[in-house]
Amino acid sequence: MVGRDDFGFDHKENPLMSNDLKKGVLRGFRRASAVGAVPGVLDRGPLPISSKCRITRISFNTDNADEEIIDTVAELNEEVPAERVYWFRLEGVADTETLQELGEAFGLHPLALEDVVNTHQRCKVEDYGDHLFVVIRLPVYESGGILITEQVSLFAGEDFVVSIHEGCNALEPVRDRILWAKGRIRELRADYLLYTILDTVIDNYFPVIEEIGNRLNAIDELLEGGFDKSHRLEIRNVRSDLLLLRKTIWPQREAIAALLRDECKLIRESTRTYLRDCYDHTIQLMDVTETYRELCADLRDYHLADISYRSNEVMKTLTMIATIFMPLSFIAGFYGMNFDYMPELKWQYGYPLAIAGMLAIASTFFYYFRRKGWL
Repeated sequence: MVGRDDFGFDHKENPLMSNDLKKGVLRGFRRASAVGAVPGVLDRGPLPISSKCRITRISFNTDNADEEIIDTVAELNEEVPAERVYWFRLEGVADTETLQELGEAFGLHPLALEDVVNTHQRCKVEDYGDHLFVVIRLPVYESGGILITEQVSLFAGEDFVVSIHEGCNALEPVRDRILWAKGRIRELRADYLLYTILDTVIDNYFPVIEEIGNRLNAIDELLEGGFDKSHRLEIRNVRSDLLLLRKTIWPQREAIAALLRDECKLIRESTRTYLRDCYDHTIQLMDVTETYRELCADLRDYHLADISYRSNEVMKTLTMIATIFMPLSFIAGFYGMNFDYMPELKWQYGYPLAIAGMLAIASTFFYYFRRKGWL
């Protein structure tokens, strides 16, 4: 039986709308939690056999920084030195038991933990008093060049930050800055570490935007070379990626604006200055995304106009050919009538005169069309 997608299209009749070719926002929205699920209850479902969660603890102050791998969340309850900032990184798919233990260790709100499990969340900031919960999305290219966004969940307290990301290596620049004492990150507190992670995730959008710009330039050059069906498909794919970026960057800007606007005791005034720069980056991303969306629409219109122009050229040529042959067909049809008493039928020069007349008429039409610039 032939399956149908969410829009009712038959995959067999519409291969371009098959699941394998759906990109970006064309995949549609999928809510992870079931209808009527109890709020604050963690239910991730069965995990893949190969799934692993790597927990790393990085602690630092102005003088030094340490990094260690933690086997279980229970080790987080061990007594740790004071006057240090702690960054706990969870990379990979964490099971619900690990997340529950993590929530108990740091006093995290159950609703926030539920949002960590259900990774369809939009970018947002929630203030729970003694800790902040921030959701931000990271752009990633899957195999085959398909652009998706992965959820990065952040919890920030007075002296700790917990990051949960099912991918890996995205936050390595932040780790290097801490361990190698690059910049001012060791001199400041956990709110600055939170800003650094946000800024690093946002910086990952710029290479994606640049790649889309290169793709649009390549499409523009290809369209100058003539019509090809692959051009239309590539324009659709780029437009889908731009819609996905806009869908992600817009709430991301609102989330950072909330950190700047709301009176949160965990965000120091000195850190707000850096957050304003982070907010400015989201504005830049939105501006470039909107510009590229307009450019993509212009390329699509140009592509359709080029197809229409080429079709009109073909139709004009065929119309002129039909116009030239119309009087010739009339003459041939007129003298093709089988009447015995047509005076020209038995004339010695009737045939060559008819041919000459046809050539003269065709030449006259051809000269007229050339003079008008139609040929």
